Amino acid sequence: MFMRLVQLNVENRMIDEFRKAYNSEIIPCLHEMPGCRFAGLIASGSVETEFISLTLWDEQEQAESYEKDGVYAELLGKVRPYLSNTSEWKIQLSENLELEYKPVTEDPVIKKYSVRAQADTPSGGSIDSRLYVRIVSLSIQTGKEGEFREIYDTGIIPALLSTPGCRYAYLTQSVQDSNSFISVTIWDSKSDADLYESSGKFNELVDKVSHTFSQVYRWKMALENSYNAKIKTSEDMKIESYNLVTGRNFQ
Repeated sequence: MFMRLVQLNVENRMIDEFRKAYNSEIIPCLHEMPGCRFAGLIASGSVETEFISLTLWDEQEQAESYEKDGVYAELLGKVRPYLSNTSEWKIQLSENLELEYKPVTEDPVIKKYSVRAQADTPSGGSIDSRLYVRIVSLSIQTGKEGEFREIYDTGIIPALLSTPGCRYAYLTQSVQDSNSFISVTIWDSKSDADLYESSGKFNELVDKVSHTFSQVYRWKMALENSYNAKIKTSEDMKIESYNLVTGRNFQ
């Protein structure tokens, strides 16, 4: 299975229109795409204008065909009027050596992941919009990727399945960077996910795999233990929370 994440920033005044367009324009089109199992729009729990379009595919090649055949560009065109006007200005010299200022519109960030382990798969039909999505980004040491996947599959997924409110769990590995993983869990409610973290179970599961984390992350943890202080690095384990806005299973 293959997971595709598209990060989008939406104009604040256009959020309602954007959600409606995703439901009426994007989901029906993705339903027709060969190999697309699920499409969902999730909204950031901390930044009101930040969204992610999450799709699950049978094969990576099917997701790439969707992009190469121009369907993705067509759908992006449908929602572009709702996106933030995030443009950068590039300066260059014209043929007559005059300065030209050209705005370049930034496309949404696309992240591609292969699903390495999963607990359950969504069944057909609409998805309950009260569901809560938790995304944990991880950087793993080179050579430890296989060990990390094994522990997640045999130890962490069973523990998640036994946690009240945890409905689905996926471990995905970046196509572009084999050291980069994300754990995606889908919960019945935000309160279930909050209880899982506040109970200490999340930290308990992190301890099972922390020896596989990047050297920078492990050094950070040692400093925190020694000085009882938070140390920020570019390779911190990142936790993000999202509310499911709309979604549909196609198989």
